[in-house]
Amino acid sequence: MLHELGPRHRLLLAAALFLLAPLVGEFLLGNQPVTALPSLVLLAPMYGGGALLIREATRRAGRGWPTMILLGAAYALLEEGPIDQMLWNPHYGGFDMGLAYAGTHVPVLGVSVEMVQDVLSMHTVWSICVPIAIVETFSRDRTRPWLGPAGLGVTGVVFAAGSLFLAFAQADSEHFMASPAQFGGAAVVIGALVAAAFTWRPHSASATGRTAPSSWVVGATAFAASSLYWGREFLPDGVPAWGTVGAWCVLVAAVVALCAYWSRGRGWGARHRLALAGGSLLTYVWVGFRHARDMGVPYTTSLLGNVVLGVGALVLLVGAAAVVRGRESAHHGPGTRTALITARNE
Repeated sequence: MLHELGPRHRLLLAAALFLLAPLVGEFLLGNQPVTALPSLVLLAPMYGGGALLIREATRRAGRGWPTMILLGAAYALLEEGPIDQMLWNPHYGGFDMGLAYAGTHVPVLGVSVEMVQDVLSMHTVWSICVPIAIVETFSRDRTRPWLGPAGLGVTGVVFAAGSLFLAFAQADSEHFMASPAQFGGAAVVIGALVAAAFTWRPHSASATGRTAPSSWVVGATAFAASSLYWGREFLPDGVPAWGTVGAWCVLVAAVVALCAYWSRGRGWGARHRLALAGGSLLTYVWVGFRHARDMGVPYTTSLLGNVVLGVGALVLLVGAAAVVRGRESAHHGPGTRTALITARNE
């Protein structure tokens, strides 16, 4: 299965995903300032290792995005649950998380529904799916695995070691430990998501006669939808917390339904997948400018970091788009391009 890509190319792709996941999930978002880039050594084993394991397990099983999304959701709950315990710690990171999410706190579950939604959104979309989609653009066959058994085993060990290190470090620094029931409940949900990822097969409808929309429309929609999610921070005081929970459910359902509808259109392909990831990535660019200020980072440092990382995100997307265009040109050939131009003129 691995012969389609050279060993060097496969390792470069794996390394790129390993580093891109924490760069997007922590630094582009503004959780970490650019001066903290050396902390990639600590963050990449969990973020990058998790994204790489999800991508490899999915492709080895011959599955696609529904599986990766479910595994991404499992990763999200694992990171913010058993690993760093943010789901349950009311004073996580020195912030009054209990007060911020009090409106949708469910005592019997010991967790806020709104926080669970935030965790699922940030990590499923931006920490896992966006980096995978972008890096796969640079692969000649996105459905092929990049790692052999040995590489997969090493990645698993690195992920487990990095996650355990961060879990113990967080417990020691936060002086907080969740209850056994909370750990057990999280384990059950995470296990159910993993099981569903490999057993549930969504209805696979055949391609329809309609044409898929322009990739620009797809990208703009992804940017608008993901910006709308983050735009709730601008809502005035007094908006019911359960109202935003309901709006999140409607937004997620609408985006999933729209993507499923679009992906069955004629011509759906690499340009559209990149547009979905790119539109979402650009949302983190503007969110990072706002978020960094809330993290207590000096203004000059946060501004410099946001500019550097934002430009880096743009360069990455431009490069990925160039790869897609080059691949499509090579696939169609001069004769096909001429025919397409003639057809358009007619």
